[in-house]
Amino acid sequence: MSAGAPSGAGGEGRPAGGLRSSLSGLTTRGRSFVAAGIAAAVCAYVLGQEELLRVGLLLAALPLICVLALHRTRHRVTGSRRLTPTRVSAGGEARVQLRMDNTSRVPTGLLMLQDRVPYVLGPRPRFVLDRVEPGGRREVSYRVRSDLRGRYPLGPLQLRLSDPFGLVELTRSFSAYDTLTVIPRTEALPAVRLTGDSSGYGDGSRRSLALSGDDDVIPRGYRRGDDLRRVHWRSTARYGELMVRREEQPQRSRATVLLDTRQLAFEGAGPDSAFEWAVSGAASTLTHLLEQGFSVRLLTDTGDSVPGGEGGGFNGGSSGGQESAVAAGLMMDTLAVVGHSDGAGLSRAHDAIRGAGGALGGAGSDGLLVGFFGDLDDVQTELVAKMRQRAAGAVAFVLDSETWAGRPARETALPPLQERLRRLRDAGWTALAAPPGVAFGELWRQAGNAPLGTGTSGGWA
Repeated sequence: MSAGAPSGAGGEGRPAGGLRSSLSGLTTRGRSFVAAGIAAAVCAYVLGQEELLRVGLLLAALPLICVLALHRTRHRVTGSRRLTPTRVSAGGEARVQLRMDNTSRVPTGLLMLQDRVPYVLGPRPRFVLDRVEPGGRREVSYRVRSDLRGRYPLGPLQLRLSDPFGLVELTRSFSAYDTLTVIPRTEALPAVRLTGDSSGYGDGSRRSLALSGDDDVIPRGYRRGDDLRRVHWRSTARYGELMVRREEQPQRSRATVLLDTRQLAFEGAGPDSAFEWAVSGAASTLTHLLEQGFSVRLLTDTGDSVPGGEGGGFNGGSSGGQESAVAAGLMMDTLAVVGHSDGAGLSRAHDAIRGAGGALGGAGSDGLLVGFFGDLDDVQTELVAKMRQRAAGAVAFVLDSETWAGRPARETALPPLQERLRRLRDAGWTALAAPPGVAFGELWRQAGNAPLGTGTSGGWA
């Protein structure tokens, strides 16, 4: 739960900027009263009407008295916001709960509460709160929804105070805000067997690091939480510190999901565009592979890898469910805000795949590579074909701009889609075309059923 005090005044909620700022809160009605009072006073002076002068002074003074009264109001009001959940899929809803607490010893007047939200999440929510007793609390809630992925700030929370005559309105803002992350839509994928899986698909196969006999055991230092029954006393006496036996460790399959984000490779924008389909497909693939026990990384054409750090960015399956959830969150947060890059080619992605294989001692050569590509010219098609050399299995989903734009094929520098797919299959890829309107789960099923290097069993390509 996030909370904040009104800016500039601690927890009392007094407006920042002093009396001059309060004067700026005069409503149209209040300014009209002041103008009418001044006009009446001038007319009374010219005409010598003393009674009209009293009326004019009353009209001009009433808004100013209301300004002074609101300015001196010392309500101690705190506000908080609860966002549930903080991460939703595109098209999903999140609930925002607002709470106002009156911590002063005097009741408040009529309050208008509003929260600032981006227009893509819907209209700005406004609530009218009745008189809040000393120590009282009011709770209201609203829902936000977006079909567009991204990160959207919620807040700051604002309070509007007004006088009974509607002559003055003062706005007091709280400092706290929250962030709603809208991730791409994901689709449940069937559990098919793809080339590149290890024999221990999902659970992982095990290899023993300790040979038979106590003399050949490979010990390591004691870590908090280790079972004391694993303590190796002979090594403990030898090294002078507590040592434990290193047990069998799971060997996980590795997978890389490559997302082509080049602006020149995609046309159109919006939830139904080719690029958004590719982002959604990458998110579905990442979620599915993590659930199947893979160590997964997300790679873009810029060469950036998520999760980062050592090991070429691979993470999410080798260190337990908690780390897997963290890795999934990092990759989904990245996909929530990923946009088009200005790059012209895929050379950085190729170097990242090649570097991962070398840095990991050849580990990049036994993993699964799943790529989502836009338009590929001859040079980029050849570069993608070379990426297959570092992977035990490779699946490519190719999106053609002409097909997604609904235009007939025209003379361009790009090779025909069928030619691109053929060249990728000849290099060992399982390559499929991704036409508009097709469910990604169906393409994924075809990728699992297709023989190596063909990539089509149902005629999509």
